[in-house]
Amino acid sequence: MSFTNLQDHEILAWLREEDGARVRELWQAADAVRAEVVGPQVHLRGLIEISNYCCRECAYCGLRAPARDVARYRMTADEILAAARQAVSFGYGTVVMQAGEDYGITREALAGTIRRIKAETPLAVTLSMGERPEEDLAAWREAGADRYLLRFETSDAELYRRIHPTPPGRAHRDRIAVLPVLRKLGYEVGSGVMIGTPGQTVASLARDIALFRALDLDMIGEGPFIAHPDTPLGGGAPRTAPEGEQVPDSARMTCSVLALTRLVCPEANIPSTTALATVDPIAGHEQGLRCGANVVMPNLTPGRYRALYSIYPDKEGIHDDPQVFHERLLARLHALGREPGAGPGNRIRRTAAG
Repeated sequence: MSFTNLQDHEILAWLREEDGARVRELWQAADAVRAEVVGPQVHLRGLIEISNYCCRECAYCGLRAPARDVARYRMTADEILAAARQAVSFGYGTVVMQAGEDYGITREALAGTIRRIKAETPLAVTLSMGERPEEDLAAWREAGADRYLLRFETSDAELYRRIHPTPPGRAHRDRIAVLPVLRKLGYEVGSGVMIGTPGQTVASLARDIALFRALDLDMIGEGPFIAHPDTPLGGGAPRTAPEGEQVPDSARMTCSVLALTRLVCPEANIPSTTALATVDPIAGHEQGLRCGANVVMPNLTPGRYRALYSIYPDKEGIHDDPQVFHERLLARLHALGREPGAGPGNRIRRTAAG
């Protein structure tokens, strides 16, 4: 089976592949495409989890609005700037500001923080703030934000509604339809999915991967499904997919999805995610990087807040000092024959001639 110009039925066949040698062949092919198209650089994005307030009721997330035992926080602009300066000191090219969908973070306040980061550092700014109105997205882009990440999690509308119920008083939004709006505003556009969500079929996941290509995404984030135990999907949710069709929430399946994504979207920036490193703490990041990933997002959230950003428990690196994690990460990249990327690490589009 060819690895170039993969057709939808071939994506599906690779997701169903059981032979370990064949799976390793897929991973190696993706790594070769990664080396050819985006090179040996691993772009390091400093993650700052700026707020754990959220108005949503997602059925797997520990920050969901009904979670009454969560100690909520919202970082100040000065705290965010301090973390951004730490990113500069480590040589990172980007900060990623992430939060629950928190309308206590106003349009004006975040725009002011973005302007300060752009004025006081050389960093690119990625935002992951959920489903905000277009006016907010436009204001943040005007303030200098470079990228926006909005994962659609699954293109299966029925499954999406089950895991992302719309809270009372809020309108349902089609996240996939928001992505062209982000591009129109001038953002680099990122999205992605969870792998192994209860009820997710292999055929549905294959459609997700094909959709990445159709959307021409600049960034694609994929990680195994991990539910917080104190949520409706925590503690062993029933698997509603037909027999043999449920996607496993395993490191192996995640690596195959990463590989297929690299093959169908060769130019995209693809992270080896914290979720992958959580389910495989020994080799998760490294294995993701061997299967086509070219981004890692070290956590720069201040220690007093980090454990409170409990989307799920026991996140990889949650107790690590950023300096220690940074030094260990550089050693791991060196062992892989990879090097940290310089600058913002934007997607580089190839010309028609290559």
